[in-house]
Amino acid sequence: MLAKRIIPCLDIKDGQTVKGVNFVNIRNVGDPVELGALYAEQGADELVFLDITATHEGRKTFVDLVKRIAREINIPFTVGGGISELEDADKLLAAGADKISINSSAVRNPQLIDDLARNFGSQFVVVAIDARKKPDHWAVTVNGGRIETDKELFSWAKEAESRGAGEILFTSMDHDGTKNGFANEELAHLSESLSIPIIASGGAGNMEHFVDVFTKGKADAGLAASIFHFREIAIPDLKSYLRQQGIVVR
Repeated sequence: MLAKRIIPCLDIKDGQTVKGVNFVNIRNVGDPVELGALYAEQGADELVFLDITATHEGRKTFVDLVKRIAREINIPFTVGGGISELEDADKLLAAGADKISINSSAVRNPQLIDDLARNFGSQFVVVAIDARKKPDHWAVTVNGGRIETDKELFSWAKEAESRGAGEILFTSMDHDGTKNGFANEELAHLSESLSIPIIASGGAGNMEHFVDVFTKGKADAGLAASIFHFREIAIPDLKSYLRQQGIVVR
């Protein structure tokens, strides 16, 4: 079994790490570089930094922040938010990011996945998918879950892989922020139908949820935010618990 990865996610707004519930009641949780360095020290395998208000004007600020992160942090990190063309990705990778994550821009322009994979390599390209359960399918959403599209989770993930995505980061909008566990059934289906790694996001509330996501959900990595930011679970404790449950972690 490949070692499972634990990935803290840091949402960035105006240069600070923030956390809200369903995108409201946003509160500040600290400096992203300091938090990221702390998580790296505690044994996080990777980090994800998302520029949640990535307007064109904010892009330069984010590039400067990525340079700071690259100087201070010694584990791989992915950056996302507002990447809609090759030039955006080029600037972030040149600033020191290891991977870039695209979401809404890929849904609107699937060719972007091909272009990024061709120019930078599949290993740099993470396609993030936010989806919500409907009566007969999982609808892919954009703009932070605010707008539903006509794309369906499993077929869109398959298309993203065929276009060159190196990983899929799946967030269940129904589970996000609930702390009731991940969407394991859907994650298992993704893992079984694709050959690229699946990162699970949305719903982490306790250590058992990580055991479930790696066993029942067959995910390659578990991503979470608030449980780490608000010190509800410490990464060394989580890894120790996973090892006790027979799950291979680094």
